[in-house]
Amino acid sequence: MYTTNYANTFIAVAPDSTASVGTKPPEKSKRTIASWMFTLLYNHPYKYTSDDLIFEVFAARTDIPKQRLGTARTAYFSKPKACLRTSDLTKKYGWGIHADEQSRIALYAVESKEYEDFVSGRRTDSTGKPVSTTFAMRSKR
Repeated sequence: MYTTNYANTFIAVAPDSTASVGTKPPEKSKRTIASWMFTLLYNHPYKYTSDDLIFEVFAARTDIPKQRLGTARTAYFSKPKACLRTSDLTKKYGWGIHADEQSRIALYAVESKEYEDFVSGRRTDSTGKPVSTTFAMRSKR
C-alpha cells in the first residue's frame, strides 16, 4: 500500500506562488478539493494524516457509502497518489502544512510567525532536531 504521509516535515509555499497571506479558497457551486481540505484542516488541526485527508476528500466527492470506506481506502492507496506538495493550498492560497511525528497535519499561513519559525529552522521536533522543510511543487515548469 502506498502513502502520502510525511513526518516531522514542513511543506512550505511553492517558490513561484504569488500568495503573501494565507487565504481561504473561494466557495464555488461545486466545492473544490482545496476548499474541502482547507475546511477540514483549519477546523481540525493535527487530527488528520495526509492519507486521511486525501481519502476523506475523495470519499466525500465520490459519495462512497460508509460501509465501503475500508475496502475503498485500500483500493485507493493501492496505486501511488500525489502528496500535499501538489495541493493548491500550498501552491496558490498561501498555506504551509506541518506534519508532526505521528504524520498528523496542520495549516500555517505564510505570513505567520509559526510559518517563519518552520522555514528558518527554529521549530524543532520532540528530540530537539529542526523540522525538515520541503517546498510545494511549482505551478510552472
